[in-house]
Amino acid sequence: MKKLLTGNEAVARGAWEAGVHFAAAYPGTPSTEILENLSTYEEVVAEWAPNEKVALESAIGASLAGGRAIASMKHVGLNVAADPLFTFAYTGVNGGTVIVSADDPGMFSSQDEQDNRNYAKAAKMPMLEPANSQEALDMSKLAFEISEQFDAPVLLRMTTRVCHSKSIVESGERAEIPLKPYSRKINKYVAVPAVAKVLRVQLEDKLSALREYAETTPLNFAEYHDKSIGVVCSGVCYHYAKEVFGENASYLKLGFTYPLPPRKIAAFCRSVDKLYVIEENDPYLEEFIRTLGFDVFGKDIFPAYDEQTPEVIRQAVYGKMLPQLDYERSKVTPRPPALCAGCPHRGFFYEIGRRKNVMITGDIGCYTLGSGAPFYGLDSTICMGASISMGHGAAKMLARANSDIKVVSVLGDSTFFHSGMTSLLGSAYNGGACVNVILDNRTTGMTGHQDNPGTGYTATGEPVTVINIADVAASFGIRHIRTIDPNNLSEVRQTLDEFLALDEPSVIITRWPCALKKFSAEDKEEFGAIFIDKHTVDADKCIGCRLCMKAGCPALSFDTAQKKAQIDAAACLGCGVCAQLCNKDAIVKAQEV
Repeated sequence: MKKLLTGNEAVARGAWEAGVHFAAAYPGTPSTEILENLSTYEEVVAEWAPNEKVALESAIGASLAGGRAIASMKHVGLNVAADPLFTFAYTGVNGGTVIVSADDPGMFSSQDEQDNRNYAKAAKMPMLEPANSQEALDMSKLAFEISEQFDAPVLLRMTTRVCHSKSIVESGERAEIPLKPYSRKINKYVAVPAVAKVLRVQLEDKLSALREYAETTPLNFAEYHDKSIGVVCSGVCYHYAKEVFGENASYLKLGFTYPLPPRKIAAFCRSVDKLYVIEENDPYLEEFIRTLGFDVFGKDIFPAYDEQTPEVIRQAVYGKMLPQLDYERSKVTPRPPALCAGCPHRGFFYEIGRRKNVMITGDIGCYTLGSGAPFYGLDSTICMGASISMGHGAAKMLARANSDIKVVSVLGDSTFFHSGMTSLLGSAYNGGACVNVILDNRTTGMTGHQDNPGTGYTATGEPVTVINIADVAASFGIRHIRTIDPNNLSEVRQTLDEFLALDEPSVIITRWPCALKKFSAEDKEEFGAIFIDKHTVDADKCIGCRLCMKAGCPALSFDTAQKKAQIDAAACLGCGVCAQLCNKDAIVKAQEV
């Protein structure tokens, strides 16, 4: 059966065809759709985990119990899961296990650009790199067989372009793989030092066998054309290079990239006159090839960062790109990303951005956009859950300096469950004095509205107990906790005034649904008739003061000719923040005009 699939859809399909039993993930672009697609297969137990570490540990448990398991995450998520990852490489598997790392060259949706091929080398585990959707499906299937054959978890390294691009895929049917029997093996799975020392030796034996596999697997193949130029590449760079060189070069396409096959690589390098190594991010292949004694053109001519697209390769090799259509760049209006019309974070960021003696530590989520104009409501973003920990440390140092600067930490509901809970616990335990604001928009907003422990639904839509954020904070001994409507500016303002005056840790929960989410029955019951009262500008009352523009709403614009504010009726969702900013009552509900 032929289908048009993204790489993420193909990974999910391949895992399903391989008979996978258990899947877990934390949503993160570019990997999110893998678990979303796996959740549609009734044969698979598919779960959103609170974070990537929990996802991998759940998959490890499923493997030990005899099931084939997969855990998927974006590249920075593997940092969170690194603790179990390394030891799992020692213990090995029972049911075959695949760990998907979706790297993000170019940082389209990430705070850093890292090359997770290094994880395979560091953890000493086999790694596959698909270049397109067909390979994503095929390698996903094969990875489970490799895992069981060599008693090792397998890293499947994807990149953004492979994850999200679509191509034709030949798919098959599901192989019904029975669960392997569970048997107690203390000397395999209890990684105390005495056991781990033995497992470490065994791991080297596995790597030796995997190196031989790398030499013979068809995942690594040479494609000979003109031998004056040779290109060694992996992943999507294979397609990029072929678009530039065509049949004017020969190619060594590596799909099984740890351990690497030295004999196969050396044979190819000897067969060509000039050698290019084209890879995204780190010189992972280049450094290995140089250890074999070959001189190559690599990161000395290709950029060390971003995607190695055909244009980038062409510019690096030939010093020019293909002719392109020119345009008047001065006429293109800069359009930085902004909080959506009706975003429940707008009211909070408007108010916090007006505070002049406050340090605001931020986190990972769409609310990071609160750092830009017109709010300037965040001072830092590092990683998931860092806002509370950083805010705690900052508050301690500011207190030691006898500074009157207050600290506010900001993070979302899903981020709080991911790793903010332990950060808040640390602040409570160590006597912090930070105001911790949890922006609860009733979903995991930035990655496309996935459920989390606070929404009351699982990845497959089953209703479950809602984990109440206020109850969690109270269980840590925090005494000052308040849930507010972020669209009510006076309530936000008064609560900030009160909580900033405290000298102990406190929690403010801004609770209002994301404007773009599909509202659940519980949303409708709790929040009533939301987003139905669109607003408009009464031109007779508008004096052109532009106060409303400080809301930073995409539905608002200013007509410079008429010197009047305007509201796009198609974009407005009626949150009412702009109306509260207008001191001339010129912004009214549309039905009142």
